[in-house]
Amino acid sequence: MENGLSELEGVIKYRLDHQHGELAADIDISELNAWRSLFYRLRLIGQITEKYAGLGFGNISRRLVPGGQEFLISGTQTGHLPVLNKQHYALIESASLERNAIKSRGLSQPSSEALTHASVYRQHPSITAVIHVHCPELWVQTNRLGLACTAADVPYGTPEMANAVAELFASGRLQQTGLFSMLGHEDGIVAFGTTLIPASCLLIEQLAKAIAIEQKRL
Repeated sequence: MENGLSELEGVIKYRLDHQHGELAADIDISELNAWRSLFYRLRLIGQITEKYAGLGFGNISRRLVPGGQEFLISGTQTGHLPVLNKQHYALIESASLERNAIKSRGLSQPSSEALTHASVYRQHPSITAVIHVHCPELWVQTNRLGLACTAADVPYGTPEMANAVAELFASGRLQQTGLFSMLGHEDGIVAFGTTLIPASCLLIEQLAKAIAIEQKRL
């Protein structure tokens, strides 16, 4: 199945070669799904009628094997579901930033941010988890928290975003903190780490700092 490019927020913008079929029986989603469920409860991943034109937002992924190319990612249009199961994940088999193309497999097509996840994984073999959330508190406090960020004119889910992520890594700004804002993607925040635990804890820690800044004004 081939998907063309689209400018509509919340839909896939890369070229997708997707094989519809069940994932291998030995693929375990339990840890990935637990963290996704937590972020759903925190409203960092989900779907809110009055926000983002009512479209789902946020996604989460992990590499199958450290240093390997393949990674598992939550599927597109699953934001409204409190708990996912295996049919709601897609396996990215290969990703080409240069060709703006992804090859995947699963009963769901991959998230619209899969190319951005692929760009993060490409930067270092030790990165095994990537989390993309929508967090207005963090996004608004990007400058005060000194967070790395992509420029406001870089659209999400595109080769431009993937290149911008690579440039952030090359600049050294992500050596100390595995988190950055996407200023061209309303409320968009990406965290990454060697496993899901440090990536998730970093995200929560930075959110607490953002809330503390807000509360100082009360």
